Amino acid sequence: MASNGNNGRRYPKLVLSETLSVAIETFRSNQTRFMLTSLGMVIGTASLILVVTIGLTGKQYLLQQIQNVGSNMIVAEYEEGESGGNTSVSDLLTLNDLYAVRGVVPGINASSPMVEFHDRITVPGGKERDILVLGVSWQYRYVRNLDVLAGRFFDGGDEQAHDKVAVITQVLANTLYGSQADAIGQQIRLSGLPFTVIGTFRERVDTFGQSEISEDTILIPYTLARFFTGSDSVTQLFFSVADSSEVPRATQAIQDALRSRHRPESVYKVSNLTQLLSVASTTANTLSSVLLLVSVLTLVVSGVGIMNIMLATVHNRIREIGVRKAVGATKAEIRAQFLTEAMLISLSGGMVGIFLGLALPFSVRFITNYRVPISGWSVVIAVAVSSLVGVLFGTVPAARAAQLDPVESLRYE
Repeated sequence: MASNGNNGRRYPKLVLSETLSVAIETFRSNQTRFMLTSLGMVIGTASLILVVTIGLTGKQYLLQQIQNVGSNMIVAEYEEGESGGNTSVSDLLTLNDLYAVRGVVPGINASSPMVEFHDRITVPGGKERDILVLGVSWQYRYVRNLDVLAGRFFDGGDEQAHDKVAVITQVLANTLYGSQADAIGQQIRLSGLPFTVIGTFRERVDTFGQSEISEDTILIPYTLARFFTGSDSVTQLFFSVADSSEVPRATQAIQDALRSRHRPESVYKVSNLTQLLSVASTTANTLSSVLLLVSVLTLVVSGVGIMNIMLATVHNRIREIGVRKAVGATKAEIRAQFLTEAMLISLSGGMVGIFLGLALPFSVRFITNYRVPISGWSVVIAVAVSSLVGVLFGTVPAARAAQLDPVESLRYE
C-alpha cells in the first residue's frame, strides 16, 4: 500500500484499487466456488425483474380489457319509485331524458337509448330459437366499442328512414348461417316483420354474458324498436365522454340532470367503470407487491449463501490475514477487503441477473408486436437490493476477519 511521504496517510484511491485487485485475484483462484455462490443472486435478481415485468404486463392487460368494454362509458337506468318499482307509479327514463342530458352536460361525444325485448325466430331447419333484441342508436357502436366484423352497422340515415335492418352477433351468424359472410343479406322475421341482416359484430372484450349483450343478440334501430315495445320509455341510457378524466364529473352531472327532471322519490342508478378500473389497478399492484416480496426473500436466501462462503473463506485465509496485519494492515482495511469481496459476489450475480431478467421482455418485443412494459425502477431496486445484500451478509465475515489476532493467525496451520 502506497503512502504520502509528507504526512504518512494512505491515498484512499490507491487503497481502494489494491482492495479491488486482491478481491479479483481471489475470485480467479476460486472461480467455481464464487460462481456457484453468485448463482443464487443471479436467479433472485432475474426473478425480481421478471416479477415486476409480469406484474406490469398483467396490470396493463387487465386495464386494457376493461377500457375496451368502455372506460369512458356512463350508463343510466331507473331502479325504483315510491312503491318499490310498481309500474303504476314508475318514473321510467325516456328518449327526452337523453336529449336533456346532452343539452346540459358538456363533454358527451356519443349517446344511445336502449330498449330490449325477447322474440322467437325460425332458424334454418324449421326450429325456433329465443333471441334478445336491443333497440339502440347508431352511436351505440361507439359507446360500447363494438367491433363490426362483416358488413356494416346501421347509421343515422337508416334510423330516419325507419329501415328494417339488423346487426347480429358473430356467434348467432355462425349458428344460423354457417359464416358471417353468408349472414349478410339474410332476412330475420321479428314479430312477423322482415329485417335484413346488414352486419355482424362482437364485443371487443368477452364479458361472458355479464353485459346487456348475449350470444343470441340482434341490434335494430331504436326508432323501430319503440314500436315493438309500445312505449316511449327506455331500459337504459348510454353516454360516452371524450376524456376519461371527466367520467366522474359527467356521472354526477347526469345524475343531477335526471333527478331534476323526475319525481324526488324516483331512484336512478348512474354508473361507470372508473371504480372497477381503480379496483383492478389496486389488485394488480397488490399481487405484484406479494410476488416482489417473494423475489426479495430469494435474494435474502442468496445472501445467507454469500455469508457462509465468506466465513469459509476467512477460515481458509487466516494465515494470509495474519501476514497482512503483520506488515501493517489495520482492522478497517481487513474489514474493507472482505466486505468488498462479498459485495463483488453479490453485485456480479446481480448484474448477470438483471441482464437475464431484461433479456426476456426485450426478446418478446422483437419476436411479437406486443410491447411488454419494462420498469426502470425494477433495475434500480435490483441493484440496490444486490448491494444491500452484499453489505449486510458480508459484514459478519468481514468483522470476524478484522478481529483475528495477528500472532495466532501467523501460527495457524
